[in-house]
Amino acid sequence: MSEAESGAAGKAGSELSLLAVVHGYGRAGMWEERDHLQGTADAVSTSAYSSPAKSLGDPGITPLSPSHIVKDSDGDDAVEQLFLVVVAIDFGTTSSGYAYSFTKEPECIHVMRRWEGGDPGVSNQKTPTTILLTPERKFHSFGYAARDFYHDLDPTESKHWLYFEKFKMKLHTTGNLTMETDLTAANGKKVKALEIFAYALQFFKEQALKELSDQGGSDFENTEVRWVITVPAIWKQPAKQFMRQAAYKAGMASPENPEQLIIALEPEAASIYCRKLRLHQMIDLSSRAPVNGYSSSDTIGTGFTQGKEHVRRNRQSRTFMVENVIGEIWSELEEGDRYIVVDSGGGTVDMTVHQIRLPEGHLKELYKATGGPYGSLGVDYEFEKLLCKIFGEDFIEQFKIKRPAAWVDLMIAFESRKRAAAPDRTNPLNITLPFSFIDYYKKFRGHSVEHALRKSNVDFVKWSSQGMLRMSPDAMNALFKPTIDQIVEHLSEVFDKPEVTNVKFLFLVGGFAESPLLQQAVQSAFGSRCRVIIPQDVGLTILKGAVLFGLDPAVIKVRRSPLTYGVGVLNRFVEGKHPAEKLLVKDGTRWCTDVFDKFISADQSVALGETVTRSYTPAKPSQLVIVINIYSSEQDNVSFITEPGVKKCGTLRLDLTGTDASVPNRREIKTLMQFGDTEIKAMAVDVATSKSVKVGIDFLNY
Repeated sequence: MSEAESGAAGKAGSELSLLAVVHGYGRAGMWEERDHLQGTADAVSTSAYSSPAKSLGDPGITPLSPSHIVKDSDGDDAVEQLFLVVVAIDFGTTSSGYAYSFTKEPECIHVMRRWEGGDPGVSNQKTPTTILLTPERKFHSFGYAARDFYHDLDPTESKHWLYFEKFKMKLHTTGNLTMETDLTAANGKKVKALEIFAYALQFFKEQALKELSDQGGSDFENTEVRWVITVPAIWKQPAKQFMRQAAYKAGMASPENPEQLIIALEPEAASIYCRKLRLHQMIDLSSRAPVNGYSSSDTIGTGFTQGKEHVRRNRQSRTFMVENVIGEIWSELEEGDRYIVVDSGGGTVDMTVHQIRLPEGHLKELYKATGGPYGSLGVDYEFEKLLCKIFGEDFIEQFKIKRPAAWVDLMIAFESRKRAAAPDRTNPLNITLPFSFIDYYKKFRGHSVEHALRKSNVDFVKWSSQGMLRMSPDAMNALFKPTIDQIVEHLSEVFDKPEVTNVKFLFLVGGFAESPLLQQAVQSAFGSRCRVIIPQDVGLTILKGAVLFGLDPAVIKVRRSPLTYGVGVLNRFVEGKHPAEKLLVKDGTRWCTDVFDKFISADQSVALGETVTRSYTPAKPSQLVIVINIYSSEQDNVSFITEPGVKKCGTLRLDLTGTDASVPNRREIKTLMQFGDTEIKAMAVDVATSKSVKVGIDFLNY
């Protein structure tokens, strides 16, 4: 653009924000003009006019017509057939894995090859989400291999290596996530999160392609694979976008070919798999309870042990047959029935309420995904607090820094004991303390670990002569209590919502769902309201559901929008309705500036692939550059883009220079937003010339 043009554009920008002479929009009152919009004042420039309002620098546009909605959710059918195989990656907080299915045999789901290594008491169908970089910051290894190599390093050497574990939680807990966000290694050094996530995904990509090539006898190309990566439903949009960017960096797909990668929501994937369950593939906690409610907890334990036995016998063949039918339990569900999926993993617990839509059995999300950081990591955190109470916080902090590999060892020992906790357990649980813990404590404090335990007043934990911490079952159960209480409390709140009445089933899935303590708590709290069901290979439910989703992405039909989306516009100023400080006078016309013109509201139902279209016109007929700024907010009650919590997440810049002068003086600019899997695309089209510009909504770079 020439200087003169950019100057003109800048001048137009400083004069006007987008114009919105808002009409009442149709479709069940979704788009009526409401007095609530929000946004952040980015580049605030002072108007050259004597009106009190400051414009946000958007060349002005005003709506022309009521919106209409174009459905084109069948648009990608042609693309579907290009992929020979679907590979799903369940990238978990504590453990990860992949599974795949050939599009020619969708009923066979293959779970990845057995991993080397593994821990006693932990079934290793998945591998720990741990990654090791060399002192030069190059990728070294992932999973058990990373952990074991790091553990075997000499302490003087290990402090130079960069070891990361449980790093996925950072995406959930970082409020202002960007491409520059750092992760901290065990030795305290920082590395860009994007690099670590890309390394991890690249590792899975290479493992999966190698396994596919070995199986097929010839090299498998990445272009033949449709990838599916699972993320928690409660993650905010930036975290979901971050995962996609990391996958692009890992070479799984590209911005030019985004369809090759689907970001699937974990509870949705679980939901898809649960639909296929046959009675022998799950444990119905409710049916085990006697008539008078819950009697003994051993019913849970035994049912689960039998289930595990069944899985263990089948473990050698890593192929699961998914019968192409609706499972028995599903056949009890009728049109409109509701069920809740509780996905309890290592880091987060996600809850989603779905409704069945017959005849195809499509899923409709009824209640926006909720949850929080109540995963099994909470139990590890309680254990750490207990150690601090016994040995002192100062010692534990020092020990983690000075002997990071031994700390990892201690947490591994705790992990296998954690899995042995059960409501009816009577014998104590022994946790081996690494020799370097005992040794370092003596140097640090000048007295023994045994002495610390005697002095600590922690009744439930004793020292055994074999060098172990001996915990009573009550002490172990107490470590679970805060996390389980939060899950039950959150579920109770969800059950009290009007959308969640008459729930028929509660599917408990995810790695933490293996815990008999969590099973018992959920059953005793909600068993009277609905049937509590656990798939047998519960830790793999999400992985297998994600493969099914990749084979048939159209199965999820309706989601709830997590955010309100709109554009910044100008409305005709109405005395008494609009605030005086928003008045902008331009060529004798009085405008209200900074108005948030809503496309879709938070928590509103959106069909996948749905396109929302709006028509605008430039406020000033001679305007040659149209800039449409897109904003989002977690609130649905938004009036102005200057309100707190409104974030800019996209800009459409349509340059109309060089177009025919004979265009009508009320030029129509169509703006479209299409709601995809976790991606949203926006487009502006000049109707007279068909000039168009596209943009993906971007939560990381604004």
